[in-house]
Amino acid sequence: MGKRIESYRDLMVWQAAMVLAEDCYRVTKGFPKDEIYGMTSQMRRSAVSIAANIAEGYGRENRGSFVQF
Repeated sequence: MGKRIESYRDLMVWQAAMVLAEDCYRVTKGFPKDEIYGMTSQMRRSAVSIAANIAEGYGRENRGSFVQF
């Protein structure tokens, strides 16, 4: 049997979302400086939002709420 899930940090999907966010920051670092408040910011916020939504959903009281997030 697999490892017991004790936290949202144990979820493979959350771990993958964190890798995506890190990759997004690394890639957007090379974007033009005039995009820092435009496309760069939007891409970074959306990438971080994925992991945050997974963590928030994990903390919900039932599976339906978790799946919704």
